[in-house]
Amino acid sequence: IGASFAGLRCLVATSGGGFSLMVEGLGLAGQTEEPLVVVLGMRPGPATGLPTWTEQGDLRFALHAAQSEFPRIIVAPGDLFEAFRFTMKAFNLAEKYQLLVIILVDKYLMEGHETMDLAKIQEATAGFKLDRGKLIADREVATFTDYKRYAFVNDGISPRTIPGQQGGIHLAGSDEHDEKGLYNEEADNRKKMMDKRFKKLDTAITAGEFEAPAIYGNADAPLTIVGFGSTKLPILEAMKWLARENIYVNYLQVAYLSPFPSVQVTDAIKKAKQTLVIENNMHGQFEGLIREHTGLSINHNLRKYDGRPFYPEEIVEKVKGILQ
Repeated sequence: IGASFAGLRCLVATSGGGFSLMVEGLGLAGQTEEPLVVVLGMRPGPATGLPTWTEQGDLRFALHAAQSEFPRIIVAPGDLFEAFRFTMKAFNLAEKYQLLVIILVDKYLMEGHETMDLAKIQEATAGFKLDRGKLIADREVATFTDYKRYAFVNDGISPRTIPGQQGGIHLAGSDEHDEKGLYNEEADNRKKMMDKRFKKLDTAITAGEFEAPAIYGNADAPLTIVGFGSTKLPILEAMKWLARENIYVNYLQVAYLSPFPSVQVTDAIKKAKQTLVIENNMHGQFEGLIREHTGLSINHNLRKYDGRPFYPEEIVEKVKGILQ
């Protein structure tokens, strides 16, 4: 957070345990509106739990970590190429919208090995442009007569300066503040600052920053599998195995979990004949998130929380049981 305040692009990677230890810091980043990218590698807990095994049990934690409410973007790559691509995008999103971006992965994906096509990587990076958002150049700051770091602006994103820029001095602290960063506990100011911070997500959605959930397979399949993160790998493999037996299903992969793509997921579920949610946790955190944002229920679920990833044969057996 200090490095970001000083003008650097920064990322910190940790497991669920390390993330737990630093949750208070997330609130500081949220209050000071510092760009920050965090890689959260999920493992089974609580405490040290199964430190060498995998799970998807930190989804709800990532969504609500730190006291109160502040905007955050959460993206869950499904394979190593997506981890590469989404991380590039995460830096731009963090700086452009001056907020926290969490890249949600798990042990299975973190320790996976994959050979990637160099041409595919070059294609992904070819059109990539560095976007530091409203980071003000020295010559621009000098034109400000009354710089306000947290100025109320229509898109919620205030122009940002870094230490040492003439004319850009401001206070950035952990208390609620006014436009200049001076502590302010007035009710009207508090409401306006909360609205300002969350306006940034609306701005990002309107700008089309987030990829829609991906659909794999035939749209008319008798069963739609829904998942996030690394379950993509065994799900796609299981679909190949099923196709050999002339059993065809499709798969909805939800990558961006915050803000949640309610419209697209609602549409996909309504079109599905039957639905199956697959996730590596005990209480169906992802299934609950779907219900929360769509008001729709899923027909079936497959959950695993023994520390092991899903195996394609488990998914094949579940699908056959449903369709029979």
